Amino acid sequence: MALSAQTRRLLFWLPMLAAGGLALAWLFRPQPVPVDLAAIAEGPIQVTVSDEGATRVKDVFVVSAPLSGLMRRIGLKAGDPVAAQKTVVARIAPSDPNFLDVRSEREARAAVRRAEAERDFAEAELKRYRQLAGQGVVSANDRDAAERRAQTAAAALEEARARLTAPGVARRRSGPDCDCVDVYSPVSGSVLRVIQESEAVVAPGTPLLEIGNPGDMEIVVDLLSTDAVRVEAGQRVLIEAWGGGPALNGTVRRVEPFGFTKVSALGIEEQRVNVIIDFTDPPDRWARLGHGYRVEPRIVLAEAGNVLKVPQAALFREQGKWAVFVNDGGTAELRTVELGLENGLEAQVVKGLEAGEEVVLQPGGRVTAGVALKPR
Repeated sequence: MALSAQTRRLLFWLPMLAAGGLALAWLFRPQPVPVDLAAIAEGPIQVTVSDEGATRVKDVFVVSAPLSGLMRRIGLKAGDPVAAQKTVVARIAPSDPNFLDVRSEREARAAVRRAEAERDFAEAELKRYRQLAGQGVVSANDRDAAERRAQTAAAALEEARARLTAPGVARRRSGPDCDCVDVYSPVSGSVLRVIQESEAVVAPGTPLLEIGNPGDMEIVVDLLSTDAVRVEAGQRVLIEAWGGGPALNGTVRRVEPFGFTKVSALGIEEQRVNVIIDFTDPPDRWARLGHGYRVEPRIVLAEAGNVLKVPQAALFREQGKWAVFVNDGGTAELRTVELGLENGLEAQVVKGLEAGEEVVLQPGGRVTAGVALKPR
């Protein structure tokens, strides 16, 4: 029986259409999503806060000039040892008197003449009283009072003459050697910094040197106030990036109750709080650290030993809960989890995962429940 033309055309095109459909289906079939996987394992976890800090000597003593005068050049250098009340750290020659203006000079000369007259009268009076006392006319008490008035008048004359002392006279009388006041170190330790090294005229209270004991060191780190509220005295500290190898150990001694505003490198005002840290390692381990050295303390807020951990990059929020995608034989399985400690890099898994399971890191929009996975 002969086939019609229409049937022959259908038989010709039908296999081709079927092959094309299969090719399109193969081309547009679901492709496995390439992902990064991480295995769930057990290990320790720490929750810490850290920031850049600096070392400092606990008790820094600023030695100041006790009087005005010409300070001789300080020979001590930073790092030199000093002994309490034995080492002379500075020598100051007292200042000469100032020049008097015309009116002050005339007043001073008039005061000298008045004092001379008072002295002459007191001496003459004393001479009469001594004669009368020898004759028994006046009492010994009156004679003693006359002697006191004569001595007082002589002292007043010396005081009046001193006001006329010209600048440079006192220094010339002292000779070529320095008639100086020696300033001694108040404590034993080392010179931390020489503030005024060169010879100069100084006023009372001018800072000259800083002295302290480098063996009695602490660390100060200013934390954001939001981090400082989680820090308590006694917490363990790991001191890193100090330039000497393994991390040093310390402990928080005090969280200062007063905050302050600090402008960050980006120009943002931040509220900061100083946290004071003590070294717990023997001094020979951190002996190379000095006053003002940079360190990075890491304060341990909480820690756990052998716990199940998941990378923070695998976690995301799903209907208000933490969730991950688990690699279930090459297929993504959505699973919610309960977390414990978190430190920004990893989190403790309390419930929802088991050791050895693999989770998808940083799942994108292509990863959904049931999608095929292809490890990179």
